[in-house]
Amino acid sequence: MHPTFDALLSARLPVVTDGGWGTEFQKLGLAPGECPDRWNLEHPDRVKKVARAYVDAGSRVILTNTFGANRVVLERQDLAGKLAEINRVGAALSREAAGDRALVLASIGPTCKMVSTGEIEAAELQEIFAEQAAALVEGGAQGFVLETFAEVEEACCALAAAKATGLPCVVSMVFDSGKAKDRTMMGTTPEQAAAQLDASGADALGANCGQGIEGYISICARLRAATARPIWIKANAGLPEMIEGKAVYRATPAEFAAHALKVKAAGASFLGGCCGTSPAFIEALAKAW
Repeated sequence: MHPTFDALLSARLPVVTDGGWGTEFQKLGLAPGECPDRWNLEHPDRVKKVARAYVDAGSRVILTNTFGANRVVLERQDLAGKLAEINRVGAALSREAAGDRALVLASIGPTCKMVSTGEIEAAELQEIFAEQAAALVEGGAQGFVLETFAEVEEACCALAAAKATGLPCVVSMVFDSGKAKDRTMMGTTPEQAAAQLDASGADALGANCGQGIEGYISICARLRAATARPIWIKANAGLPEMIEGKAVYRATPAEFAAHALKVKAAGASFLGGCCGTSPAFIEALAKAW
């Protein structure tokens, strides 16, 4: 395991991470369909406000507003020319908000181009992720979270690129398919994902998004049984209901924290929230153990 994680995990477990970013930006005015990553340049004060709120709530790890800041995704928004700046500033804003109170792991999300279908070559994907990772390092990122991946092959490309920087890497898949919602969109089970990510050198691995925290109890236990690596879990605040065109999450911070104790018992090393969770959820987690 990377020394950075060794030191972090030597204290009280699980380590509390942050919560949702996109849903917090929506509260601050992010419009439907608007690119959140653009806010690093246009509304840095709002981005830093969200990051600092998580640190104040008790997060010992926070991410960056760079989930969609790879070349493929930014091209769809006509922002590819600002890729380096968006990532550098995104990392710097989180570092400023964190100070010496939290570790900053840069968020890297998928391109949604599939290696297994021949849509893109693995070498090209690795180059795309390396470009983003380099800019994040320039901004001060202290590690990476490769999150919400549905295809293990793409996740491994991102991992190879991120590991080349020498910084610690978490790889987090999304399990939201199948009758039991225990497979990725590509049909991969937690056990299969853990085996491939472990062999590829992930410093920690886990799951995020896709479903509420109740479903993560068994997923966490299965990942824990399949690998000796630290387990990273970030669940949604339940499944959203669409009300007047807006996604509404019904879970409360208290309910989330109660279920989180069961995820902790299942073996989570890092525990936070994803879509619909807020600083109030993280504060509830931080007080739960």
